Amino acid sequence: MDLLGGTIEVTSEPGKGSVFTVSLKHRLPDADEIRRQTQHTTDALQAEALKGRRILLAEDNDLNAEIAISILSDLGLTVDRADDGSVCVEMLCRAQPGTYDLILMDIQMPDMDGYTATSIIRGLPDPDKASIPIIAMTANAFDEDKKKAAEVGMNGHLAKPIEVPKMLEVLAQTVKLRS
Repeated sequence: MDLLGGTIEVTSEPGKGSVFTVSLKHRLPDADEIRRQTQHTTDALQAEALKGRRILLAEDNDLNAEIAISILSDLGLTVDRADDGSVCVEMLCRAQPGTYDLILMDIQMPDMDGYTATSIIRGLPDPDKASIPIIAMTANAFDEDKKKAAEVGMNGHLAKPIEVPKMLEVLAQTVKLRS
């Protein structure tokens, strides 16, 4: 107890029993420590909700795709990559319904941009495929970019560079709504 800066007290009455009181000094965590611990717990719960899910990533930039795939794979997700919006639409159309839980869609791609790809997907005859959650993942992070993403039917928006806690939050919320 001395090493921990505490005390032990004992009171005892014959035939009635004994009471041991242990007192230790503890430092209360500050607001930043509480926030970090809460965020860590939240991140773990969100990551658990995403494990085993399958994502279609539409990203034309190899380095950005590699980073996103690494992050998503570390979270326990399976990722298929389309390097353009037209390839993304084609992959979704060829896939069995329910193959993908959501699409992460870059906006600026060379052949078909993310807005156009999303509009095409929203018009597909298969209601499961047409309603798949689509999250914009783009360097276009202004309010008008978020508004345009919503107007074409995207369900969310993530700004690059990716902040993993924010990605976890958006993906977990999107998957939760779909389940």
